[in-house]
Amino acid sequence: QVHLVESGGGSVQAGGSLRLSCKASGYSYGSSCIGWFRQAPGKEREGVGIISYLGRTIYAASVKGRFTISQDNAQNTVYLQMNSLKPEDTAMYHCAASGPGCRSPSLSGIFYDYWGQGTQVTVSS
Repeated sequence: QVHLVESGGGSVQAGGSLRLSCKASGYSYGSSCIGWFRQAPGKEREGVGIISYLGRTIYAASVKGRFTISQDNAQNTVYLQMNSLKPEDTAMYHCAASGPGCRSPSLSGIFYDYWGQGTQVTVSS
């Protein structure tokens, strides 16, 4: 029933920007959190940025000041604006949605029940 579709990934040069989109269907934002996670080959999955239905946000220290998460309730979409991209940002980026009861966002993936297929971000130097 719940379906998350990511888009907006691609290949960019260091210092460039991308905006990722996560379109949700069959999902209610009520008491929930939606966020972005990334995983590079050989590395642990990392929570990048999360937003709760109340608008509270949290970011990984590695992206603070460069990435911004936002949401558009009318379009049922969450965005990740990625600026000043670095080669270490290269990863598969996944959108994820929690179940009910998420009022304070968490960067831990164990709190998220639904995951999108992912979109690849590659940053070259």
